[in-house]
Amino acid sequence: MPHLKRLIATGLVAAATVLGATTWAQAADQEVNLYSYRQPFLIKPLLDAFTKETGIKVNVVFAKKGMLEKIKAAGDNSPADAVLTVDIGRLYALKEAGVLQAIKSDTLEKNIPAHFRDPEGMWFGLTSRARVALVSKERVKPGELTSYEDLTDPKFKGRICIRSGKNAYNVALIASMIAHHGEEGAEKWLRGVKANLARKPQGNDRAQAKAVYEGVCDIAITNNYYMGKMMTNDEKPEQKKWAAAVRLTYLNQGDRGNHMNVSGAAVTKSAKHKDGAVKLIEFLSGDAAQKIYAEDNQEYPVKPGVPYSKIVQSWGDFKGDTLSLEKIAKLRPAASRLVDKVGFDEGPGS
Repeated sequence: MPHLKRLIATGLVAAATVLGATTWAQAADQEVNLYSYRQPFLIKPLLDAFTKETGIKVNVVFAKKGMLEKIKAAGDNSPADAVLTVDIGRLYALKEAGVLQAIKSDTLEKNIPAHFRDPEGMWFGLTSRARVALVSKERVKPGELTSYEDLTDPKFKGRICIRSGKNAYNVALIASMIAHHGEEGAEKWLRGVKANLARKPQGNDRAQAKAVYEGVCDIAITNNYYMGKMMTNDEKPEQKKWAAAVRLTYLNQGDRGNHMNVSGAAVTKSAKHKDGAVKLIEFLSGDAAQKIYAEDNQEYPVKPGVPYSKIVQSWGDFKGDTLSLEKIAKLRPAASRLVDKVGFDEGPGS
């Protein structure tokens, strides 16, 4: 009998140990560490909704600068489980650095079209954005500018404003031109755009819209969501005037469609909470999160069937280019070299 009691006692201790370890592991899995290029307050509604639905807490580290370097430096000890960033170039750089891991998820494959995700499952686009033209309502007639190729037309000489050619969004656009026209054709195009600039490339996307409002130029090249943000900016109401002065124009609607880019997410190679990280990305690709993205950021949901915001709908239907983002990413170095070769950032007449 004493022997039996000892066996029972030993078994209870072992069971308690296993139960305790399991409970601890479950508690540890109830959180995800997210490195975000986007400021925490911008994504808080999304993360709060995720926590409410799953019980998993998301710890956000704002890492707009040096995200890749931070993850690489920490190696296997990196606390990051997932990353959230903008632009295909940044997602591809993380993949090329070997800090991501491939994810196989039926949910993600179902929710996200193939051209908006990595073919190897390393990264997934969560929203898309269009590089559009904001044209003066007074000085550019509807239908006068219909394509990126039109930007080289001599009639637009001295009428175009754009930020630095080295900006990530413009590098991606130039890379897409290489994909469609070859490097020689893209160089000719870039020289043509440079010749038509109203001023040296400068400022951010909103600064280009302001320049149209002020009469500095007639055409601004920007991402679509900046138009939405200006239209609704109660803190800086002067931006509503900038938006009111321009008409958003989608380009290349008669052929390949408007150039597109993404914001996206990935799971790190060193993830300690991989399951939670995958659940987070799956949630962000679902109907509820996609709707929040659409309403709050004026971006396009990647999941088919999720409606655009009313503001985005007011710009009309459009056709987006389905060129592989992976291809655009691979052509970015060549695009960046072209910017230097033609002296794009030196401005017109240089």
